[in-house]
Amino acid sequence: MMATPNPQAQEVITCDLCVKPTQQFCNSCQVSLCVDCVNKHVDKLKYQQHDIVHFKDRKIQLVFPECEFHSSQRCEVHCQQCDVPVCLKCIVGPHNGHKVKDMPEIFNEKKKELEKETKEIESTIIPQYKKKNEETESKLSIIMAEFGELDKEKEKHRKFWHQEVDTIFNKLGSLMKSIKENLLAALNSHQSKIKNQIPDMTQTVQQNKEILKSNNVSAVTNYKSKLQEYRNMPTDIDVKLPSLKTNTVQGRELSLELEDYKASLTQTTLSSLTDEVSYLSLQKLLKQPKSITTIPTGVNPLLHVACVGVDEAWVSGKDKTITRVDIHGSVRDTVTTTCEEWPNDITVTRQGELVYSDVHNRTVNIVRHGRTETLITTPQGWHPGQLCCTKYGDILVSMLTTDYSQRKIVRYQGHTEKQEIDRDEDGEPIYKGGKYTLFVVENNNGDICASDNNADTVVVVNKSGRVRFRYDGTPAKRKKSFNPRHIVTDSMSQIIVADINNACLHILDQNGQFLRCVDNCGLDKPRGLSVDSEGRLWVGLYQSGEVKVIQYMK
Repeated sequence: MMATPNPQAQEVITCDLCVKPTQQFCNSCQVSLCVDCVNKHVDKLKYQQHDIVHFKDRKIQLVFPECEFHSSQRCEVHCQQCDVPVCLKCIVGPHNGHKVKDMPEIFNEKKKELEKETKEIESTIIPQYKKKNEETESKLSIIMAEFGELDKEKEKHRKFWHQEVDTIFNKLGSLMKSIKENLLAALNSHQSKIKNQIPDMTQTVQQNKEILKSNNVSAVTNYKSKLQEYRNMPTDIDVKLPSLKTNTVQGRELSLELEDYKASLTQTTLSSLTDEVSYLSLQKLLKQPKSITTIPTGVNPLLHVACVGVDEAWVSGKDKTITRVDIHGSVRDTVTTTCEEWPNDITVTRQGELVYSDVHNRTVNIVRHGRTETLITTPQGWHPGQLCCTKYGDILVSMLTTDYSQRKIVRYQGHTEKQEIDRDEDGEPIYKGGKYTLFVVENNNGDICASDNNADTVVVVNKSGRVRFRYDGTPAKRKKSFNPRHIVTDSMSQIIVADINNACLHILDQNGQFLRCVDNCGLDKPRGLSVDSEGRLWVGLYQSGEVKVIQYMK
């Protein structure tokens, strides 16, 4: 009979130092060796004892670590006091008198812990994760399906809304046509009356001239005058041309009105939170804000900071240059402004374009593709101060008179002035006149928040310009008087204002309720203030020219 191969033949065990089959074994080091590698192993660890035996005579035992301080010594016990493995020489030396524990005992204890941990991970935690993964996968599928249906619903309503808009403008067209036809009919009738009298009057003139040439007494005495009839010219028709009144506030309201016909489309935010989807909407304030990094800008003194995206910002000081730096302090770009001295403020549009105000030339300028264009020229006697580019594309400009006696905030849509905020319901000035700047920002809920440094107060008005509340810093209980400067808002509609006297930031909710102060990040004379797209605060320090990047939300 022929021998059949054994399918369960043993796998060849190779040397731990090379790929040759093993023949020897070091019981001391628990290493498999071929004949050629025995000497290599012994020479490499020549200060240690080696019990080299044939592989079949090997003894499986623990391999104790080599002592770091005593060569050729192994650590067979563990110092409980110092929590380190030690050898015999260590015990009679630096660890003399310390409580020790046998290494095999520790090994067995740790092995039991490892077995227990491995069992829990394998039998309990991994199944839990798999189950949770399946649940999440199911949720993802449901969300994808639901949003697919939602998108179909949206497109259906898109068509309906377009039809409604077409209906509105068709009605408007019909009304305009009707008004036009009525006006034309009235004017045509009026013209006919006038036009028809001209031949009659011409004939009368000819007849009168014939009579004047005649000596016939009867022709003259029988003449009937038509002068009074001709003098009574038909009364002119008062033509009132209709005007189409429109109001366009991007993202909020579209309306038009023609005589008694009015149509409008409005958009309102039901939630007090931003209508943008942001992971920050679920965040809360950290118990202890932390400074992530400090950026040297080289701008000293530093006046203004305007974030661009995640890790860059424009900064400016008391010269004509505006510099863009990244979070590592590298200069990415520079712009030389048209200002006589320096820009009074800088901001960034939602498209990432730099905007700055020039107080002496009374202009607000935008930088596009490296070239400066004038967006706004303020009225004579008024100068632009601080700026805010809103999420709807408007620009809020705080203004001051040449003599500093009055201040106001004006909303511009492109070049056009759309709103002016300067008086309350009683006709009193909302903002105090004086030499200090009026900082301005629009909140996600439509409120216009201003830091009135002349009154040492934060003033918040609603979108109509009616005062909602004022904040004077008292709830923060700071040692020095409240001195508000730069002001920003975040995705939660929280209001953050820099207090230069107290070297801190005040955080308020959208209703003016004081939440906390950020006073632990070394904010010496905070002037510039901006929020990046990850919700971190970039705070400019006036004297040092540095920018602190601060995480204050979870």
